[in-house]
Amino acid sequence: MSFKSDIEIAREARKKPIQEIGARLGIGPEHLVPYGHDKAKVSQAFIKGLSEREDGKLILVTAVNPTPAGEGKTTTTVGLTDGLNRIGRNAALCIREASLGPCFGMKGGAAGGGRAQVVPMEDMNLHFTGDFHAITSAHNLLSAMIDNHIYWGNALGIDARRVSWKRVLDMNDRALRDIVTSLGGVANGFPRQTGFDITVASEVMAILCLADDLEDLEERLGRIIVAYTRDRQPIRARDLKADGAMTVLLKDAMQPNLVQTLENNPAFVHGGPFANIAHGCNSVIATRTALKLADFVVTEAGFGADLGGEKFMDIVCRKAGFAPDAVVLVATVRAMKMNGGVAKEDLGREDVEAVRKGCANLGRHIENLRLFGVPVVVAINHFVTDTEAEVQAIMDYARGKGSEAILSRHWELGGAGAEDLARRVAEITESGESDFAPLYPDDMPLFEKIETIAKRIYRADGVVADRKIRDQLRAWEEAGYGNLPVCMAKTQYSFSTDPALRGAPTGFEIPIREVRLSAGAGFVVVVCGEIMTMPGLPRHPAAENIRLNEAGEIEGLF
Repeated sequence: MSFKSDIEIAREARKKPIQEIGARLGIGPEHLVPYGHDKAKVSQAFIKGLSEREDGKLILVTAVNPTPAGEGKTTTTVGLTDGLNRIGRNAALCIREASLGPCFGMKGGAAGGGRAQVVPMEDMNLHFTGDFHAITSAHNLLSAMIDNHIYWGNALGIDARRVSWKRVLDMNDRALRDIVTSLGGVANGFPRQTGFDITVASEVMAILCLADDLEDLEERLGRIIVAYTRDRQPIRARDLKADGAMTVLLKDAMQPNLVQTLENNPAFVHGGPFANIAHGCNSVIATRTALKLADFVVTEAGFGADLGGEKFMDIVCRKAGFAPDAVVLVATVRAMKMNGGVAKEDLGREDVEAVRKGCANLGRHIENLRLFGVPVVVAINHFVTDTEAEVQAIMDYARGKGSEAILSRHWELGGAGAEDLARRVAEITESGESDFAPLYPDDMPLFEKIETIAKRIYRADGVVADRKIRDQLRAWEEAGYGNLPVCMAKTQYSFSTDPALRGAPTGFEIPIREVRLSAGAGFVVVVCGEIMTMPGLPRHPAAENIRLNEAGEIEGLF
């Protein structure tokens, strides 16, 4: 049996003019800023006029820990949205934009797959509407203004040894993790050690994704702490008078992007923080806009439920006032086999026992999500190699956990293959049984928040942090930041910090390497284990296979 590639399917899409997609949601053409015929930004003026409308129902799609076998979380998000529309519900989806780093690294595209995609697929994965470039420019403007201030006399008394603000680039480049700048003599400034993060790890990205509007954006940008003086007093972006210009650079990027699925259903694609090194969810403004315009909104959180799912609940919902009505937890037979010890090259052979063994990972995620008081449905994202016995094993396991698993064939059939899942999710969502609450209260001390996530979500025995880190957390509490949530930066492949430790491991601790205060975004980043905020490329990056064919079409992007 042969199947068309994702990009071949995307090229055949019968897209409608973006004005027609907007009209379905009641967005007039005067409120759309078109970027070509098939994508547009929604104006801030229109969004402000929606404040009095009631919200629709909010559905979070998350997943088990990712494996090389693939889980298809975005594909399921798209398929469920199409399925909801097929059964007569007015549904829209909200997902993140793609970073160039993974596209040219090892992950590939981020627009779904098969018959469950968002289009235009090539544009979404390559530059899109320029939002990431705007974020990169705003971030690096602030970096330049820090060094420029020091060069021209340093009136603020910045200690060059305590500049915490790095530079960013939307590409995987390990060579830039640690660098020395301003070499070459007096005219180039004062040499100092610094580095680059990937753009999706920038606090500017997090701020754009959490800000309510342009006014809130500028206020948050001004709160960014970029350095300290010799007597440890913080220096903020507003002290450098950088917040106004940064806001100007982000003016258009702050407007959510509207595109469509293959079945011409509305899709908001905006923002793109990674879930392993940032908070991993699309923008609050896009989700809030969708909730005002659609009866059902399907959104996703990056990587597994232990990362993006937890951060959606504890950071995004806390900050934005969202309360999800249901969670869809994506799993695949292939992922369960890998968690059960099967090698990738052997995944095509039936192995029911390995599926049962690997379901321990699924079970832990089900238990964890229930801690937030939200009902959970498991979506089995179907692969053609799955057997009935393997699928049944997951269904039986989910039932034993007091949940339910529903087979969904959206990759192959689009929305028609997700109708069963859509009906059950709609039923649960409309039942009103969700009783959402974050995992920890605002007033819990910062280190206890870290321990709560490590013990209750990861199931670690404890947290390892030296005195310097504990003292830093206490100092932030004394400075008034103790009520902030924590954003864990940790490998996505395991509940532990060891990416090779799959399944549902126990008997481990979570080592904390450093902590970072994101005062503008409003959370404390906790860097665990060996996770890097500037990824590197793999031995054979996806870029090796990406090119233009004789017809001028992109090949190798998936």
